[in-house]
Amino acid sequence: MKGSAFGTEVAEPYAQALMAVAQSNNLTDRFGDDIRTLIDLIESSQDLSEFLANPVVKDPDKKAILRRIARESHPYLVNFLMLIVDKRRVIFLKKICEQYLELLRKLKNAVLAEVISATELNERQRQAVSDKVRALTGAQAVELKTKIDPDLIGGVIIKVGSQVYDASLRGQLRRISYSLSSAT
Repeated sequence: MKGSAFGTEVAEPYAQALMAVAQSNNLTDRFGDDIRTLIDLIESSQDLSEFLANPVVKDPDKKAILRRIARESHPYLVNFLMLIVDKRRVIFLKKICEQYLELLRKLKNAVLAEVISATELNERQRQAVSDKVRALTGAQAVELKTKIDPDLIGGVIIKVGSQVYDASLRGQLRRISYSLSSAT
């Protein structure tokens, strides 16, 4: 249920409220950095994700963990996290954070580009991908989210919103195969 349309309906007003607080206090970028760190932590720790989603775990325990995680964060963000627990919306925390980042990207005319490559991209390659995405989308800034898939053989697949740019060797081989099979 947390990945459903209902999750988005729940997450959006909370993300908008957090954005309003961030904008009125000139903290949009700081909150964005802290939220990216929180998302990375939730995605990398199955234990944390299950702990926060577990209805048996008491709210004070969830608050204590979130306070420890966000100890370097601005007090407004920490208070927001406590509110999410109080309102029993902590199961939607990742979705709320993702919605906030989407609002931040809209505010800054930026896009999220998911890049799948066969190997880790070096800084020059990351810059080249960012430049290409900026040229394709007209965005002022590009946020890269990278994944590694050795099955690509080489090249990259870039996803920006609903658009997919497949510049991988696997994709090229697939296109050649289709054209050969349709020619016979």
